Amino acid sequence: MLKIHRLLWIALVMAALSLHAQPASQPDTLRVLAIGNSFSQDAVEQYLHELAAADGKILIIGNMYIGGAPLALHLRNVRGDKAVYSYRKIDADGQKSTAEKTSIRTALLDERWDYVSLQQASTYSGKFETYAEPIPELHRYIDSVTAGSVKYIWHQTWAYEATSTHKGFANYDNDQQTMYRAIMEASAKVKTLAPFDLLIPCGTAIQNARTSFLGDRLTRDGYHLDLHAGRFIAACTWFESLYGRSAPTAKYRPEGVNAAAAEVARQAAHAAVRQPFSVTEISVEAPGR
Repeated sequence: MLKIHRLLWIALVMAALSLHAQPASQPDTLRVLAIGNSFSQDAVEQYLHELAAADGKILIIGNMYIGGAPLALHLRNVRGDKAVYSYRKIDADGQKSTAEKTSIRTALLDERWDYVSLQQASTYSGKFETYAEPIPELHRYIDSVTAGSVKYIWHQTWAYEATSTHKGFANYDNDQQTMYRAIMEASAKVKTLAPFDLLIPCGTAIQNARTSFLGDRLTRDGYHLDLHAGRFIAACTWFESLYGRSAPTAKYRPEGVNAAAAEVARQAAHAAVRQPFSVTEISVEAPGR
């Protein structure tokens, strides 16, 4: 009998130790793949993972990159299963890697993606007629590869700086407001072509921030976002769209973005998520006042 009690006591101790040794449950991992170009690079390759980590969230990000790639090129590439992308990936620990000459099929099968994001090249971002052929077929292709397991994001991109010399600006009479309105009209209609689950309104977030003390100085060349505040605004917009809460800018802001600019980024993103097709003025006191 003593031996039985002793064995029972040992078993209980071992069970308790085993239970104590189990790792704490981890929050769910979110996996997001962008099929885009340099505008998706601006939006998801910097600061988004850091914002998620600051909020205790696990995020895996992929970006299928070809500079300047429009939807029509992505469509040609899936039709030919062409391995022509630079596949940039940020893993759960924030480690970055790049695999050159990768196909969209390969990237789609690399992870159990929760979301796949599509966007139009900036030159055509306000030209809805350029969406009509590629989007339905791209949607069907992605569904066929992933067995319909992913949700879809439309990444609404931004209008050029007012003084931009980009040749595509001529599509909008070289006028920022004309370009912004065209992007809004096109992105508002994208769900008529395929069932997108989420809109990420970076275009409106940037336009909101332009009403603040930051002004129209959010690009580095007239169209790509600047490496600090501009990209941080986009990251804040992605964060709130994905997680349904304001970006934790009090916990994380990148070097080169002061507290006032970070607050502009947070407010501009929050207002855009609430009103994705119209501009909200952002009133944050400029530093040094």
